[in-house]
Amino acid sequence: MKTAPFISLACLIAGLLPAQAQDSNVVLVIHGGAASRRDKINTPESERLSREGLRAAIQKGYEVYKKGGSSLDMVEASIRVMEDNPVFNAGKGAVFTLQGNNELDSSIMEGRGLKAGAVAGVTVVKNPITAARAVMEKSKHVLLVSEGANTFARENGLEIVDPSYFRTEPRWQELQEYLAKEKARSEIPQQPDGMWSTVGAVARDRNGDLAAGTSTGGMAYKRWGRVGDSPIIGAGTYADNEAAGVSATGHGEFFIRYAVTHDIVALMKYKGLSVQDAADEVINRKLKAAGGEGGVICLDKRGNMASAFNTDGLFRAYVTREGAITVKLFKE
Repeated sequence: MKTAPFISLACLIAGLLPAQAQDSNVVLVIHGGAASRRDKINTPESERLSREGLRAAIQKGYEVYKKGGSSLDMVEASIRVMEDNPVFNAGKGAVFTLQGNNELDSSIMEGRGLKAGAVAGVTVVKNPITAARAVMEKSKHVLLVSEGANTFARENGLEIVDPSYFRTEPRWQELQEYLAKEKARSEIPQQPDGMWSTVGAVARDRNGDLAAGTSTGGMAYKRWGRVGDSPIIGAGTYADNEAAGVSATGHGEFFIRYAVTHDIVALMKYKGLSVQDAADEVINRKLKAAGGEGGVICLDKRGNMASAFNTDGLFRAYVTREGAITVKLFKE
């Protein structure tokens, strides 16, 4: 009598599990900010440019992956591309403060040892994500701000630019329109729906190490040195090899108060939620109920990606080990 071939219990279980619960093959996820279809800056042309910008950024990160680069290298490389692209609110093309300045925030974190670095309110550093990484690797601190962060960047040989480098005419005109309405008081000035958009990336390298990073020009027309969630570890950025890496975009005050990125990781570690369920719990239940708008991208320790947002859209892209790229803007 023939004996049936032996099938291990592990293989049997794996065959019964949904695809998301098994090892996946995503190596990099990026975002270019949350979006509203009501925002006048979201035209067909700007959406085309955003798609191209996301594709260029993720291709750069994937090139780093193919060369054996670390997850930190992938995150930094892809975010630098978006910081250099004026279509996004990070680096060149960042929104203006009420006083007519560009003040930039950024953070980065690695999941193996939970090391992190961040800068806030920098005005002359061409690529704030690189400054954030330098803080992590070349100082004993986590967060440096304003002139102290600018000085640190100079002392460590980072590329320094004149503040005028970040200015773009469309952003400048947005500020002028806002100021004119405020002065005339003919109507209550409305900040754009995407006033807090940002960029970010989460990566998983060949060693299984996770990293996450976020970079932004902050909230449009902000005052008093306001800093949002992007440079705050646990709010705008978090990575832990035991669970996932997360990068956020949205109304920073809510993301800080609800420790959004850390909460997602905590739900995975302590309640056993999947990466998608954890992201939905925080963004589409907790945050939405509180009135907070925005979204996150996530990549878990097995390479499963997730995104969650309670706005019309989240400009995002991801790439697999084989190099297959997917770009999405709205709920498509």
